Amino acid sequence: MKREWKNIFLIGLLFLFAAEAAAVLLFAFRGTDDSQDSVLVNEAVQEVQADWEHIKEHKNETDLAYAVLDMEGAVLFRTESGLSESVNMAVIHRDTILDLTVDGQIVGKIIIANDSGQIFKKQKQTLILVILAAMLLQCFICIGSFIYMNHVIIKPFQKLKGFAQRVAGGNLDIPLTMDRQNLFGAFTESFDIMRSELKKARMAEAKANASKKELVAKLSHDIKTPVASIKAASEVGAALAESDRLKDIYTQIIRKADQINALITNLFTATLEELTRLTVTPKDMESRLIGEMLESADYLHRTTVPEIPGCILYADSLRLQQVFDNIFANSYKYAGTEIDVTVRREGQRLGVCVEDYGGGVCAEELPLLKEKFKRGSNAGNVEGAGLGLYISDYFMREMGGELGVENGEHGLKVSVGILLGGKNPDIDV
Repeated sequence: MKREWKNIFLIGLLFLFAAEAAAVLLFAFRGTDDSQDSVLVNEAVQEVQADWEHIKEHKNETDLAYAVLDMEGAVLFRTESGLSESVNMAVIHRDTILDLTVDGQIVGKIIIANDSGQIFKKQKQTLILVILAAMLLQCFICIGSFIYMNHVIIKPFQKLKGFAQRVAGGNLDIPLTMDRQNLFGAFTESFDIMRSELKKARMAEAKANASKKELVAKLSHDIKTPVASIKAASEVGAALAESDRLKDIYTQIIRKADQINALITNLFTATLEELTRLTVTPKDMESRLIGEMLESADYLHRTTVPEIPGCILYADSLRLQQVFDNIFANSYKYAGTEIDVTVRREGQRLGVCVEDYGGGVCAEELPLLKEKFKRGSNAGNVEGAGLGLYISDYFMREMGGELGVENGEHGLKVSVGILLGGKNPDIDV
């Protein structure tokens, strides 16, 4: 169907171009036809000659326009005004001049107007109107094609650009919404399949990390117990030692036990070091971009973006987009309700509050939501690694802002405080 429309569009443009070219060529090479209808001319001459004696009452029975002159050049009759009334004027206008004969004698002349100039003028006007109409139609076709190209090609590629930035930033939760019937539907669908596979790989990696953490915790617990026993026995041995040499040996054992305990404790925090690989480079940006970020994050259209106060913000636009993406993705997964968004100035920060209608979480779980691999008890069987709010909190701290999590009036409420930037943050933009 789309191929048919494409063919119709191209054929229509070619047809219009050919019609315009043919009309211009026809007009350019066509000469003026100065010939008269000989039958009508003879008929007019015969009628005038028959009515010569009563020329004043003569009636024109033809479609020709003419004037009747006597031998002195005086006008005896004319069918209409504006006609040539002398032989000289008739010659200039290329009119037809014939003698009038009555009883074998020339009694006057008839000047039949040559209307080829008027016909040519009318044809010229008609041609101009046709060409203008064709050009106007071409303009509409071009505008329509631009709108079509914008809808079918430009906008999808803009979405694809934003999608690529999110994937590069590590956000794999938001799908690439595309029409499969679109010209690039299969192409963009392949990108979304790639995102889905990357997400599966990321989930598998997160599960592996969680399993590794559990294994480290179990091993550290199992190791700490005998180490603690060794340390306790060594402390007793050092206290009961009868010689300085034996006491030094027990003291050395205690020191090594403390060293082993410290190494085991470091295993708990070793995985946190990987977070430092996520670079955050904040800089000044206009607050109006917040509206675009919220609209982009709310791909299921479950909120209405409020008016954004005009100001300059100090943030990393890519990381800030990830923060909003994580917040909306969590609301979609765990609440699945409408979302309220409020934006207001709060001192030296711009506050963005996002609240769903999912009922929130247990009060004792709130402080844990920003920790790594932690999720609320309402997560159930919903897939997730417990990293979204943890990473978002890290991003906001790196940008000089903050991220707060609390139970709101209707559900979980996440507050994002973005630091104001610029030399004068109070100047609206």
